[in-house]
Amino acid sequence: MKTHPLWLLLAVLTALPVSAADLTRAEVEQRLANATKQHPADLRRKDLTDVDLSRLDFTQADLWGADLRRANFSNSDLSGLNLDLSVMSKINLSGANLANTSVFGVHMGSADLSHANLSGSRFIANLDRSNLSYANLSHANWGVDMQNQPMGLMRVSLNNVNLTGADLTAANLNRALMRYANLNGATVKNAILSGVDLSGADLSDADLSGADLSDSLLEDTNFAGADLAGTRFSGIKDKNKLKGLSSSKHLDAAVFKD
Repeated sequence: MKTHPLWLLLAVLTALPVSAADLTRAEVEQRLANATKQHPADLRRKDLTDVDLSRLDFTQADLWGADLRRANFSNSDLSGLNLDLSVMSKINLSGANLANTSVFGVHMGSADLSHANLSGSRFIANLDRSNLSYANLSHANWGVDMQNQPMGLMRVSLNNVNLTGADLTAANLNRALMRYANLNGATVKNAILSGVDLSGADLSDADLSGADLSDSLLEDTNFAGADLAGTRFSGIKDKNKLKGLSSSKHLDAAVFKD
């Protein structure tokens, strides 16, 4: 009996696909075509890894707990869905509509959410290193609900994310982790950023008018060129440690007292 070197057998095994998605794009499209509000397309807990699902309407689908790693949902409509406990690392949601969508307890590291509509959404997820450039987060509720923490403090993580040009108007991100986040040129008007860790973040040229940064961690945070009209910095003991204040706009209208 002819034998093969162990390394050769291992090479063959590792070259084989570990798993395949449960459904193809065509099968998903068929389920969506037959879906109604009373009987949504059953994609619950389905493995849809790596499937191209771009430009589809999922508003009458159930994707709860699905495995969506590396799937392409660009320009698709997922508004109003419950995507809690799904898996979405490296997912492509660029240009997608996620307005009023719920995403809780999810890992979305390195996801592409550029130009996505996230207005009114509720996220408690890990989005570290994700791309949210020019995304719409207006009125999004991504902050901590201090009255509902049965498993300890659960908060959104946005470390090293790209939020350049994003719209965070009136968004709630209290107690979020945003270390080294890039918010250059972002609109952060009237947003709640109290208790946020913004260490090393770039807020240059951002519109922070009316935003609440009370008790936030702002070590090495860059405010150069930012509009600080009515921005609240309560709890910040030494504003001289804030980077770029000398070139910010409307500094005289910022609030530094409790």
